[in-house]
Amino acid sequence: MLRSKAKWNFVQGEEHSLPIDDSLSSLTQQLLRQRGIHTKEAAEQFLSPQLQQLHDPMLMNDMDKAVERVKDAISKGERILVFGDYDADGVSSTAVMMETLRELGAEVAYYIPNRFTEGYGPNEEAFRNAKEEDVALIITVDTGIAAHHEAKVAKELGIDLIITDHHEVQESLPEAYAIVHPKCSSSYPFQELAGVGVAFKFAHALLGDFPKHLLDLVVIGTIADLVPLHDENRVLSYYGLQALSRSVRPGFQALRQLCGIEGPLTEEDIGFAIGPRINAVGRLQDASPAVELLLTEDDDEAAYLANQIQELNQERQQIVADIAKEAETMLDAEGDDLPSVIVVAKEGWNQGVLGIVASRLVRRFDRPVIVLTIDPETETAKGSARSIDAFDLFTNCMQIRDLFTHFGGHAQAAGMTLPVENVDTVRAALSQQANEQLHPDDFREVLSIDGTLDLSQVSLDTIDEINQLAPFGMGNPKPLFCIDRSAPAEIRQIGSNLNHLKMKFKDDKNELDAIGFGLGELYTKLAPQSAMTTVGELSINEWNGRKKPQFMMKDIRVDEWQLFDLRGSRHLKKAVTTVPQDNAVAVFFHPVTAEHEWVWEYFDVLQIEDEEMVEELPLDEVDHLILMDLPQSLDRLATLVQNMNPKNIHACYRTDDAAFLKTVPTRDHFKWFYAMLLKRKQLHLEKEGPKLAAHKGWSKDAVEFISNVFFELEFVKIENGLVTLNSNPSKKDLSESALYQSKHEYVNVEQTLYFSSYRQLKSWFDEQMNRVVQAKEEVTNEP
Repeated sequence: MLRSKAKWNFVQGEEHSLPIDDSLSSLTQQLLRQRGIHTKEAAEQFLSPQLQQLHDPMLMNDMDKAVERVKDAISKGERILVFGDYDADGVSSTAVMMETLRELGAEVAYYIPNRFTEGYGPNEEAFRNAKEEDVALIITVDTGIAAHHEAKVAKELGIDLIITDHHEVQESLPEAYAIVHPKCSSSYPFQELAGVGVAFKFAHALLGDFPKHLLDLVVIGTIADLVPLHDENRVLSYYGLQALSRSVRPGFQALRQLCGIEGPLTEEDIGFAIGPRINAVGRLQDASPAVELLLTEDDDEAAYLANQIQELNQERQQIVADIAKEAETMLDAEGDDLPSVIVVAKEGWNQGVLGIVASRLVRRFDRPVIVLTIDPETETAKGSARSIDAFDLFTNCMQIRDLFTHFGGHAQAAGMTLPVENVDTVRAALSQQANEQLHPDDFREVLSIDGTLDLSQVSLDTIDEINQLAPFGMGNPKPLFCIDRSAPAEIRQIGSNLNHLKMKFKDDKNELDAIGFGLGELYTKLAPQSAMTTVGELSINEWNGRKKPQFMMKDIRVDEWQLFDLRGSRHLKKAVTTVPQDNAVAVFFHPVTAEHEWVWEYFDVLQIEDEEMVEELPLDEVDHLILMDLPQSLDRLATLVQNMNPKNIHACYRTDDAAFLKTVPTRDHFKWFYAMLLKRKQLHLEKEGPKLAAHKGWSKDAVEFISNVFFELEFVKIENGLVTLNSNPSKKDLSESALYQSKHEYVNVEQTLYFSSYRQLKSWFDEQMNRVVQAKEEVTNEP
């Protein structure tokens, strides 16, 4: 057996529904139903969204007031400052607002706070500096909803403040001139816009005409900020990707070249290439170069900025790796005593990358994580948090809001500043809340599986059709399928460090290549012929102009016990020492030889000396039963297996002197031998035995064996190697000889356990395991 790493939830769709659209495959129709789409009209709107599906921007809170103030500022020639944020959403929001206001003829500049010297969001010093520059109007983008103090400062300074934001609204609103936010009232139909989405709606309201030319900017923050990709976000990302693919902005052209992106862009290009590079700037320094990259019209400047950003991204990757390694070392030292919410802090960590580190730690430890860097001068800790699906970070942190100096975020991600002395208190409080709210299974990653896949359903056309559901992301995840209980035709490790897993699934007519990046460590935990269930995504692999369907594996489980066939292995130690040591038992039926002394270093060892010892074993289930040699009898092994009911059996034995391969005397051999003695009266085993064996084509051992069986049955006497008949021996059957029985039993052991095929050996063990199941059922059914 192998437990899946994640918890699997199968998405339920309506059964017996009428076809949505006969032109679509049953698989695509199933996916649409699971997304709440049940009619042909709704399917067409989803698969081919229209710009007309976007809502009227004037429905948003304070939009009319904000538009009027901006137009008034432009008409009066007042100076406007766009106050942005340093992540990809904030940078793209800033670019949208700057381009819009420049287009309207405004006297406008932008300001991105420095993450390290100013922190997140508006700040008093920046506002006071703006006043000195005669700024009359500040417009925040992707920030400001928690800027209560700064709103008061702006008011005192005589600066009008328009807040445009999308972050969670706290208990009270800042005293701003206007707050453009989809969640501040029920008047706006969609509340999940990204910061850049809100800025785009503001731009639309200001310009009057729909700003198609800004779609290439709006898609960056919409996808990079991980907002749900449905409703307006689906429309904006759908058309935004098309616009970005066609964009002639020098900054985008330079980024595409650096990222090696060719052809139409996808949400993955933004999520894994463009977004991280834009984010990298603000994580390490002032984010202004990222804004300039999006706004510049000069090819040379774009190339220079793109190269600068590329270098920063490479530096960011190394810093993340170093901090993550340090944090993991600290947490590994705690062993199994990790709290339900991890809070890890250290002086000198770069605060700009702590969110990425937290995400890595969540994946590694399957629990919410807060990563903080400590400033010894101010005695404060500042950092980021990431969570698991079952634990709402925003709600839970708000319950202990007084412990934070600053706090903001969402259900799954947050940022905070707090006194160092409060770090332990936060850890304890959040862990207690998690313990009260969560079950053990909640700490596992959740995979939502859209359905079971049959190989006959997989084709290039089907995958192309499924891809019409893109762009994928939050709220519209890329479909996950499972291939149920199928033994792969091939399985192997690949990659320079063998850290990836490659399989091939086949049936009578179809085959499907599968690859699992980062799943290479599962290779030694999967018996090649086990029926395993794999979960993954369908994709198209293109190589040398040839396209083939491919299954991108995310997780694997095996529901039945597994047999690992290492019989006769020349690399036994290497193979066996990969077996997990927890709840594993190595068994010897014969005295342990020096050759196998290493086993004691790795596992609990059980030496079975006789039948009684097997029968007296406690009924303890084990995860791994490692059989190091052959038993004296099949019954002995059967009893052992039934007592231990292992989840995995490792057959690690070999035989150097197989009785099965030698001629085992038959009853006719015994008859001939007895008749020969009647005629000759005697036989000297040492002198005449070899000649007799050669004459009959037997082995010397066979002659000795027959003689010893007759001796045990008192048919003959053996003195000094001379075999002679007893006069008038009692009539006995050969089976009455213990030696005869032992020989035949051991031949049967070798034939069943060693010289059998994998399937035959698995079948024999299956019989023993089934007896365990039957015994449990009998106990359960007892009155």
